[in-house]
Amino acid sequence: MKFHTRHMQRAQGFSLVEILVVLVILGLLISVVAPNVLDRADEARVQKVYADFKNIETALKLYRLDNFVYPSTEQGLEALVEPSTIDPEPRNFKQGGYLEELPVDPWGRPYLYLSPGEQGDVDIYSLGADGLSGGEGQNADVGNWKAEE
Repeated sequence: MKFHTRHMQRAQGFSLVEILVVLVILGLLISVVAPNVLDRADEARVQKVYADFKNIETALKLYRLDNFVYPSTEQGLEALVEPSTIDPEPRNFKQGGYLEELPVDPWGRPYLYLSPGEQGDVDIYSLGADGLSGGEGQNADVGNWKAEE
């Protein structure tokens, strides 16, 4: 009976050494896996930007077909959601608008818009993660004139 009681007391938990070994193994796995996962998240954000550009460009083309001009810079992309009262006012604004709502960039800021654009008929762009012009990596500006990476 004594043997059975000692065996039960010893089997109730893990030793400190066992826990430390598990923590070291988890730390090694995280140090190898985390950079790969974080890079993928950054790539996904940039891919979302390009997908948003395509949707906005499609809506802009439909707007132009109906109204013969793109919305001006002053009207902004908001002109795709609600008819603008700023000149040139849309002649044939589609009921319900061209977008249900304006998308925001993956960093939570609205996309910027120029019409006429400096790079094309219209420029749609994001200032990246830092929200400042220029930068590299995730802080780089991303525009519809750049080839999808």
